[in-house]
Amino acid sequence: MHLRILIVLITALLFIGCKEEKSRTVKVEKIEPAKDKVATSTYEDLEGNPIELTDYKGKRVLVNYWATWCRPCIEEMPDMEKAQTLLLNDNYVFLFASDQSVEKINKFKESRGFKLNFIKFNGVYAEENISALPATFIYNKMGEQVLRFDGGLKWDSPEMIEKLRAVQ
Repeated sequence: MHLRILIVLITALLFIGCKEEKSRTVKVEKIEPAKDKVATSTYEDLEGNPIELTDYKGKRVLVNYWATWCRPCIEEMPDMEKAQTLLLNDNYVFLFASDQSVEKINKFKESRGFKLNFIKFNGVYAEENISALPATFIYNKMGEQVLRFDGGLKWDSPEMIEKLRAVQ
């Protein structure tokens, strides 16, 4: 009997509590726009100039998404430099996109000395279907993504160079 009374009381309190919650008004606050620079393009060079992949139509483009804290990203950069040199006459553009600040990218570039075309990515990795770094996308001369590689790779191997040269 006492158990039934207890259950009825708890149920009544829950309903009273729920009604109170529903009757509360929510205060809506006006959100002021951010005063920071809003990105107008997906990418920008390290001087802040907008870049889009369509700027490279007619060329084959390799976009490597990376971060300064990503060990596999950094470990594959020397091979990427070699691959970039090997493909110099093959109408390729290599872009190294990070969503970190331009200041961080510049500091990394200066401290590491890589001769790579680092750019700032203003998008969201999830929208590009990227869940881990490094991720590398290859685009053909028409601007269509034709290959994707996830994880660190040996970019200057004869097999990889052959695969990249075969992109039409």
